[in-house]
Amino acid sequence: MVALQAKKRKISLGKYFDFPLHTPLRARTREAIAGYIFVAPAIIGFVILVAVPIAASFALSFTNFDMINTPKFIGADNYQTMMHDPLFWQSLKVIAISAFVGLPLNLVLSLTLAVLLNHQVRSIAVWRTIYYLPTVVAPASIAVLWVWILNPEFGVINGALRSINIEGPNWLGDSHTALGSLIVVNLWAIGSNVIIYLAGLQGIPTELYEAAAVDGAWGWKSFRYITLPLLTPVIFFTLVLGLIYSWQWFSEPFVMTRGGPDNSTLTYLLYAYRNAFVYFKMGYALSLVWVMFAIVLILTIFVFRSSSHWVYYENQEGM
Repeated sequence: MVALQAKKRKISLGKYFDFPLHTPLRARTREAIAGYIFVAPAIIGFVILVAVPIAASFALSFTNFDMINTPKFIGADNYQTMMHDPLFWQSLKVIAISAFVGLPLNLVLSLTLAVLLNHQVRSIAVWRTIYYLPTVVAPASIAVLWVWILNPEFGVINGALRSINIEGPNWLGDSHTALGSLIVVNLWAIGSNVIIYLAGLQGIPTELYEAAAVDGAWGWKSFRYITLPLLTPVIFFTLVLGLIYSWQWFSEPFVMTRGGPDNSTLTYLLYAYRNAFVYFKMGYALSLVWVMFAIVLILTIFVFRSSSHWVYYENQEGM
């Protein structure tokens, strides 16, 4: 009797659904539901902690937000003010010099060290560890160390120069040497790129070098025609990351020079920081950040578009 009533209930409810109630969910549907449940915290966290703040920062860049009073919409005034702000152009100049000078030096030096560390010599693991260690140290700590090293009175460098009767300059106190000193300091932590290049070098088949040696290609020729082409995907990867991070240079200038002397080391992000947390012009600071985002996006797109002319992939068609 009970089974008959249940059967009638299924039949009566079945006309409201496209499938019988007793039909189990398909395996793919269950897996999809479970997957959405597991990724839901990450999606919610991304929306709340990333997407919403990004949208809010873009909206606030069109206001006079000072973090105290209610923001008022002022249109594109922040972006128009930026065009007539001499410190904006100075910070843009400083970060452009540091990016287009420091980044190539970083890539060339890290690649050179990776080639040297790729040789199987005695205690090579120790040398690899030594070159990688600075990357695990906080940038602020490295900056404080270099402030002492570059001190004009009792610094190690000027002390060594005095020993050979040479008076060293005020590295961080002179507008002619401050930015160059910071660029050199930024080269201190190239260990991460060295490790990436080293992994790329070890992924190149040794058979190619053996075949090249048979044809008489040694040294520079093997590097030029084998190592460098096969390493271009790795160079492309480090170039894109370096380009993005170079425009966000902040720690060393903030700790070592505070943007001085005479704003000669006023990096772009440091100037945005000043406007946000020193002058309380958060709306203007956010407009600076969005302009930086646009510049980095354009440069990154250019690098990606140009990669088809110089990046070689081994499984690429026609190669």
